[in-house]
Amino acid sequence: MRILISNDDGINAKGIKTLAECLAFEHDVFVIAPDRERSAAGHALTLHDPLRIEEVDMGIDVTQAWATSGTPGDCVKLGVSAILKEPPDLIISGINHGPNLGTDVLYSGTVNAAMEGAVLGFPSIAISLASNGNHHNADFIYAANFILRFIPQIKEISFPKKTILNINIPSIASDDIGGIQITELGTRMFTDAYERRTDPRGRTYYWLAGEILESAEEEGTDITAIRNNRISITPITFEITHKTIMKELEQAFCDGNCSYKL
Repeated sequence: MRILISNDDGINAKGIKTLAECLAFEHDVFVIAPDRERSAAGHALTLHDPLRIEEVDMGIDVTQAWATSGTPGDCVKLGVSAILKEPPDLIISGINHGPNLGTDVLYSGTVNAAMEGAVLGFPSIAISLASNGNHHNADFIYAANFILRFIPQIKEISFPKKTILNINIPSIASDDIGGIQITELGTRMFTDAYERRTDPRGRTYYWLAGEILESAEEEGTDITAIRNNRISITPITFEITHKTIMKELEQAFCDGNCSYKL
């Protein structure tokens, strides 16, 4: 299988290297990742600056690897549209250093790199190691091997269009993982807290420093699954039209005649 891997932690991150090295034993692996960390880049694309790309040696046995000056979304779009000679069979983003749970997926470069793959019509997966704190000592090997074993299972499902699978794996000993749970997105994983600070020149600035919420989450969410030491797999779609309210809007604004203008 031809697999394109990207991330938002950068080409030199431990997570992407571990994943690429593991998958390269059984697949043709191509890596296109930012040349520096681009966490929380969301689904941003580069429009007003040139995109630089350079082939690199990651020190592992992948088919080819490139670093770009762009965002995670740029990496996938550029790879599929301009760099790869043949399209990939699967796009994977990760392994992210830290969780991507609940509404935080809206900001995640990891999730949105995979979402760009879905926009382009490819089966796509985002994977994160739900480690909080010291990511430098996080063990990505179990997560990488899980994805290696997981890939053949994709053939058993009708991978829905406009959809990715967002996978979060607890950062604990493998013997302590309590299985797999298919989940919905939770609500909030972190608080929004801005610290007000003063720089050496006396000017005020703010630093986003959210804290983990310890409040209860509903059963069946990705946040609850991770708290219960389970691997969370959440299908996420970019089809965000709220169809259930369309009839009500037609009645309120059209009243049977949608040629009417306010």
